[in-house]
Amino acid sequence: MGTKSTIYKAELTITDIDRQYYETHPLVIAQHPSEPDRRVMARLIVFAIFAHERLEFGRGISSDQDPDLWRRDLTGVIEQWIELGQPEESDIRKACGLSKEVIIVTYSGNSADVWWSKNVSSLTKQKNLKVLNIDAESLDQATRLLDRRMTLTALIQDGEFQLSNSIDNVTVISNLRK
Repeated sequence: MGTKSTIYKAELTITDIDRQYYETHPLVIAQHPSEPDRRVMARLIVFAIFAHERLEFGRGISSDQDPDLWRRDLTGVIEQWIELGQPEESDIRKACGLSKEVIIVTYSGNSADVWWSKNVSSLTKQKNLKVLNIDAESLDQATRLLDRRMTLTALIQDGEFQLSNSIDNVTVISNLRK
């Protein structure tokens, strides 16, 4: 029998002053056995950055049909497709055809920079695509907050993202590449 997923339960309170979004989300995050902790934290951070009442996690890395997160309208039309990592350019083009907005979130430092350099000319042609890079070192610091049951607060103000629990506070640095 295979290894089971690890389940994280989070109460994530989001105070996004930039978007005037203030909400608490009870989240259940399944970590695939091959998924590193920092990727789980990256998914949680990305949820906070793009929070919306209809934003939801996809089926994760066990499914290549779903994005990591997505938001659909009430009719099922995909409004936002969010993928973490360094997907193939053909997969990005496909997602751009399926969704009104596609967001790729890189978080692995130098290898993300190499991926961006290799794909920048083709990616900039996609009009509904944004690429966000999360600083690898600040993601590592945020991963310290990961716990099977966690209560977290995300504060977003003037483009700065802070994540905290009752003990620690971390500033997560990110920049929009496109």
